[in-house]
Amino acid sequence: ESRRPLLACGDAEGRLEALFGRVRAIQDKSGRFDMLLCVGNFFGSPSDPEWTEYRTGAKKAPIQTFVLGANNQETVRYFPDSSGCELAENITYLGRRGVFSSTSGLQIAYLSGTESQDEPAPAYSFSSKDVTELKTSLLSTPNFKGVDILLTSPWPRDVGNFANSPGKINTKKHGSTLISDLAASLKPRYHFAALEKAYYERLPYRNHTVLQETPQHVSRFIALADVGNTSKKKYLYAFSIVPMSLMDPAELVKQPQDVTENPYRQSRKEAQKTTKALVCEEPACQFFFDLNKHQGKKRPSDGKERGNSQPKQAKTPSQPTGPCWFCLASPEVEKHLVVSIGTHCYLALAKGGLLPDHVLILPIGHCQSVVDLSPEVMEEVTKYKSALKEFFRSKGKRYVLFERNYKSQHLQLQVIPVPLDCTSEDIKESFITQAREQQIDLLEIPEHSDITQVARPGTPYFYVELDTGEKLFHSIRRSFPLQFGRAVLASPALLALPERADWRRCAAGRAEEAAQARRFRAQPELGLGGCRSR
Repeated sequence: ESRRPLLACGDAEGRLEALFGRVRAIQDKSGRFDMLLCVGNFFGSPSDPEWTEYRTGAKKAPIQTFVLGANNQETVRYFPDSSGCELAENITYLGRRGVFSSTSGLQIAYLSGTESQDEPAPAYSFSSKDVTELKTSLLSTPNFKGVDILLTSPWPRDVGNFANSPGKINTKKHGSTLISDLAASLKPRYHFAALEKAYYERLPYRNHTVLQETPQHVSRFIALADVGNTSKKKYLYAFSIVPMSLMDPAELVKQPQDVTENPYRQSRKEAQKTTKALVCEEPACQFFFDLNKHQGKKRPSDGKERGNSQPKQAKTPSQPTGPCWFCLASPEVEKHLVVSIGTHCYLALAKGGLLPDHVLILPIGHCQSVVDLSPEVMEEVTKYKSALKEFFRSKGKRYVLFERNYKSQHLQLQVIPVPLDCTSEDIKESFITQAREQQIDLLEIPEHSDITQVARPGTPYFYVELDTGEKLFHSIRRSFPLQFGRAVLASPALLALPERADWRRCAAGRAEEAAQARRFRAQPELGLGGCRSR
């Protein structure tokens, strides 16, 4: 049988009698386990009477036990050889960093200590050099897919992204960024950590980008509490695992139903980017009618074409099945909300907007969804998005755009600004978390991909796009909550406006809406004074 039964343990802190007593009880009930893997602080105070009995051989561990090294200066003396050694019968110190291959074929990577910025790091710490060398030793292996198990003492920073709640531990502030990087690179099937005196079993996460990379195995992060804690938090974890090298490839990459996005990938990517403030240098820059910068050819004010400047439409616009509230030529359009008209698209304030500057990008002619747009119309949509990004960034904001191609007949790209301190990671996490709560499979798709690559014309879908180009996509198969996109943005995690989640509760009178549109058009940064809003 290739499946191996193992135990993992949190901070023992010298309470060896309690730990090994519990291990004996488990083995008496469930049978023998191959080994016990200990993360966190194995030793307690420097004068630990319990340890003396094991060190001298008066007592013996009931199972082959592997431990990580010191996390503080006081316990360094327990580990005489930094490359690893036997500390007592059946108790082995793995070493400062490395890979241990068990007799059954399991590959176990380990990193002792806490993160340090110093080089060389103290004896109880690791540095970026240690992490780089450990990564290199594994990633240079031919056909490297990942390790079976990763053992560290600190938690990885950001492990709570896109996940079930880790309780009182703020994973954006606690934990090691170097371990996040290590976990992202080594792709452990199980990653154990401790030190926070908390038990946290994170939902499994992907190690590949959906629709961009070949499916890979999932990773599971498990933090364990301290041995014998009075709160009865879990400190011992039993599991069984088949070595990756012995698994059928198709079985290895199976994705469980509750799998989430990778918590580290985005933070690694954002750390590599330099944030640049987008500030308008010219007081009269034309955000929507700057012909050279955004719009190409402006819509002639007399309604006649000048020469052959009108680009040919690649597609014949579809016709609405009934009265359309958004075709610009339709008598149903509330033209007092229109703030800008281009050649193929127009911009209007949203009726009952979530915020005063909540706007819609809409095609002038009838079109069902982004997937149905001709190249010329799509080009102008892109220019509007670019203009809005620059405008909102000049106001200290970023936009979130979403489209719901479901129970709607005319394309509406909802564009809602949020404060810049709402990071793209925060926004995606809010959407993915709330989607999962409603059994909606919202997937991240490659930044530079076209929505037409994942959605076919006529197929209902919902998608979100950030002004960084990052996108989330859901293919609607049955029903879908009509206010979902707006409700996520209105939630406490983002705009904290839950009372405005439904537009019908926010609709104002026509005169107030017209005044609001005039105020929006009149902003000097927009340069929209001469816009036709016919």
